[in-house]
Amino acid sequence: MTDMMGKITDSQNILEKLASKIPGFGGYLKEENRRTADKMLRETLAQRYDEQWARISEIQRQMISEGMIEQIDNMEAAAVKLRTFIDGMKTASYGYAGFFGAVKIGDAELEKMYNYDNALLEGVGKVTSAVDNVQASIGSDGLPAAIRNLTTVCADCVTAFDRRKDVLTST
Repeated sequence: MTDMMGKITDSQNILEKLASKIPGFGGYLKEENRRTADKMLRETLAQRYDEQWARISEIQRQMISEGMIEQIDNMEAAAVKLRTFIDGMKTASYGYAGFFGAVKIGDAELEKMYNYDNALLEGVGKVTSAVDNVQASIGSDGLPAAIRNLTTVCADCVTAFDRRKDVLTST
């Protein structure tokens, strides 16, 4: 994936570049750019995880049509965990505290948050692989184990995102 922060910085207009030379204001613009990059990255992440959630929903429909009702509750557990993660990704704070806000989230914290969110991209591959495994296991004795693995991978996503707030508070 291309670096979101680079895209934001490259797209600055002449006025923004000039304003960034004003003492104090440049740091503010840099923070705003990081917030924008963080938002863009998490929107991309949410979209990619949403694609896997849609695949899970499709597998559930397939399982219902093939009469595999006994596995639907287990698949739903995985779907709910992934949906929880996606919703958290979409609605979490972007590290924004206005220019004169009482609480400032500094450059270092924004960098940590952006790097942490960037690392969450690796989780997309894990979820994709687990969904692929469930799909390939339909009709076999390995289906319950594949669904348990998917549920675990989705729970790990929730846990990883819950730890995101620790990234900001750690030194």
